[in-house]
Amino acid sequence: MQGQPQEMESLRRELAELERQIEAIRRLALDLSTATEIDDLVREALNTSLALAEAEAGSILLYHPDKQKLVFEYVIGDKSAELTGVEIEPGQGLAGSVFESGRTFVSEDVAAERSHLREMGEQLGYVTRNMVTVALLSPQAEPLGVMQVLNKRNGKFEEHDVRLIETIAAQIAVAITTIRLHEQARLATVVRFIGDISHDVKNMITPPMTGAQTLRLVADRCFQDLDRCLELRSDAGGSLADVAGSVAKLRELYPSIVAMILDGCDVIQQRTAQIAAAVKGAVSEPHFERVSIVPIVERVGTMLDPVAQRKGVALRVETAAELPTAMIDGKQIYNAVYNLIFNAIDACAEGDSVVLRCRAETCGKPAGVQCIVVECADSGPGMPEHVKAKLFTDQAVSTKPMGTGLGTRIVKDVIDAHGGTIELESQIAVGTTIRCRIPMRQSADAES
Repeated sequence: MQGQPQEMESLRRELAELERQIEAIRRLALDLSTATEIDDLVREALNTSLALAEAEAGSILLYHPDKQKLVFEYVIGDKSAELTGVEIEPGQGLAGSVFESGRTFVSEDVAAERSHLREMGEQLGYVTRNMVTVALLSPQAEPLGVMQVLNKRNGKFEEHDVRLIETIAAQIAVAITTIRLHEQARLATVVRFIGDISHDVKNMITPPMTGAQTLRLVADRCFQDLDRCLELRSDAGGSLADVAGSVAKLRELYPSIVAMILDGCDVIQQRTAQIAAAVKGAVSEPHFERVSIVPIVERVGTMLDPVAQRKGVALRVETAAELPTAMIDGKQIYNAVYNLIFNAIDACAEGDSVVLRCRAETCGKPAGVQCIVVECADSGPGMPEHVKAKLFTDQAVSTKPMGTGLGTRIVKDVIDAHGGTIELESQIAVGTTIRCRIPMRQSADAES
């Protein structure tokens, strides 16, 4: 009889622990089922697994079809910084084996497992004693990755530990699948929306294009008539001379104005078509040709000079004499230079200046390669550290109320496609300089 109270107390403790675990899983399942952003919740789910299983470390590897690799996406433990982002082959190690089989594997002596990646542990200086590896499977049983829980603090992983880990892994897999479906649906909406924008922009550009073409036709006829009148009425005195002087200014300016309007409309149409194609996944590869970059940057400067003038910003384009030609994609470089200058003008206030410089120099990486340097410097407000840190990434932060931050990402994509590099110098209240180095020659395959 004396043992019964002790047994009852033990049962109460076990029941309380079970209720705690069930409540933790319930809360986690609720959060994961309503998730629209996955990163923080997956990390929380992994933390919950470690806490419930009383384990030291854990990781989630997700499969990337484009790379055909398993990648350590989420890692918790002493070596998380070193391990995050590491890639392994499907089928490599215990994680790869479970990914391919889809079956949970429990090892209480990892060092004795033939497929264990000992060299990885040795490089990291981390010893794995025991481990549970669970496959992450979609509701359709498609492999998404694996989840690993390592080194139980006291003893070995019991059956209830494995069941808890499997339950949480299943919830993570469902959440990942759901969010990916949401992303696909959102992409479909964006594709339709961009298609509508493309159609609308084309319609909106038609009137100015038609107007510019009509202006050219009417003005040419007007000049012909005026020339004829001047020949017939050359003795009419000063009044006709005044008219001729006024028309001379129009005659001088209108061709460049019309060309600018038509050029701008053409660029917008091309870029809108590229945006629609890119969203649909039809991204064209760069088309390299040996051309001079000077006409490209001067064309951008001409296009954006009115924008700078309206804002009271002085825009200047400086190109080195006899700048060599380079193997570039002219359209992509145009887009990059346009975004560099436009962003600089947009950041500046009245009285500031923007200077775009082009020159040739020998680059350091790789050593001895001749490069075209495109440098955009402004005297604007400069950038705070948090903006600089993300400037050329997908998480770029715009300092403008309606800005998207896409401009600098576009610049980075273009320079990357040309095998170039970007440098950023920015100081608050002093200004910003962005320096792009573009190799004059691409790879042999690209040049051929």
